[in-house]
Amino acid sequence: MSGHVHNLKRQIPLYGGMSLTGTPFLYTTIVLAVVALILPLVLWSRVRGPKPLRAASRLLMLLFAQGTAVTLIFVMVNNQNNLYDNWADLLGTGDHVQQAQDLGKDGTGGIAVKRLPKVKQNFTKASGPGMGQAGGVRVTQLKGRVSGVNAEVYVWLPPQYNDPAYRNKKFPVVELLPGYPGSAKAWFGSMKTHEQLLPLMKSGQVAPFILVAPRTNLLAGVDTGCANIPGQVNADTWLSIDVPKMVMDNFRAEPAPKGWAVAGYSAGAHCAVKLAVAHPDRYRAAVSLSGYNDPIGERNSLAAQNPTVRNENNPYLILKKSAVPPPIALYVSGESGDGYQAGVALESIAKAPTTVHVVFLPRSAGGHNMALWKPQVDTVFRWLTLQMGQNHAKGQDRSLTKPPGTLTGNAAGAMGSTPRSPSTGGSTRAELASGTASRAGAARKP
Repeated sequence: MSGHVHNLKRQIPLYGGMSLTGTPFLYTTIVLAVVALILPLVLWSRVRGPKPLRAASRLLMLLFAQGTAVTLIFVMVNNQNNLYDNWADLLGTGDHVQQAQDLGKDGTGGIAVKRLPKVKQNFTKASGPGMGQAGGVRVTQLKGRVSGVNAEVYVWLPPQYNDPAYRNKKFPVVELLPGYPGSAKAWFGSMKTHEQLLPLMKSGQVAPFILVAPRTNLLAGVDTGCANIPGQVNADTWLSIDVPKMVMDNFRAEPAPKGWAVAGYSAGAHCAVKLAVAHPDRYRAAVSLSGYNDPIGERNSLAAQNPTVRNENNPYLILKKSAVPPPIALYVSGESGDGYQAGVALESIAKAPTTVHVVFLPRSAGGHNMALWKPQVDTVFRWLTLQMGQNHAKGQDRSLTKPPGTLTGNAAGAMGSTPRSPSTGGSTRAELASGTASRAGAARKP
């Protein structure tokens, strides 16, 4: 299957080019829902004609009312959680893979990446909820020279970036990954990460990170698992080689791995840890919010379809088989059965200089959704500020260990430190050992 080529499907604008996540479409669905509610009230008793025709007309009015109500709810939920970014994502017609050659174990295909010419990109203001806040997010369409992926990348610059006092400074970078299905905009839209961090960066409580959110939904109807699968997709190379090179070529970004971290929630959390563990030469730290180790945690993951590929993309197994412990720091948070056991498994095999900080979240903190992840932004970026460029003597990272309910920022009261007697949530020893204890909890939600 090596070298198999996917043709990019021409994007035909639907509904007159009306954006799925735009305000016009939301208002349109609201108007239609109101009309659908009023219509039967006004016309129900006024319908004329034979009895079958009257029955059919009333049935159509009811179906119209139900359809518009369901559509309105979907649009509101989608806008709140950034599940689908556009019509192509929703309808399964999008394909952002131009080619997927076999790039080998390191994902470079033998290409000397550092010798490639600089990638010069044009950026425009990103549109959508929250994208214009905190100085604004910019976007570019990147054609990955190594991965064969053609997709958008969103970038937000910290307040110090354009300050003359920092004109010679290079900034650390955090790559942000959404769940599946999920939009690259989610970290800025639903999570409001840049809005939360702006005052913290201005006050010096959080380092001035450049935030980068690349598209991860690359193929229609499936999760790539951030894996390289010859003939299908080179998602790993897209995220860990093409995107970082573009950012370093266009911005004053610190080089990898010292200045680079990756963070994600749900399926994106799995990807974040996997990328850091597999590529310690490209990332210094990773953050996992409600993630999992075994790719089967996402039932639609391409990485879970083949036993060999599945094992090669399980960060627990990668870390366990590492001849030399990688110099990386991992932050893993989750509820029992949804991310926590995955962190415990990683912590159990971590050896210096690898460190793992596990945070246990009580059920009262929320569920597998934005309400749980959004409040953690403050604490996560404080942790990243401490960890970038640092190592600890043991496999356990206790840099933020505090009594339950005393963590800093918006997460206070909602998050606790790792319990002295870690709850396994009914997981078996085999599940904890394999790192698959969170499979049931992570396989059903985006």
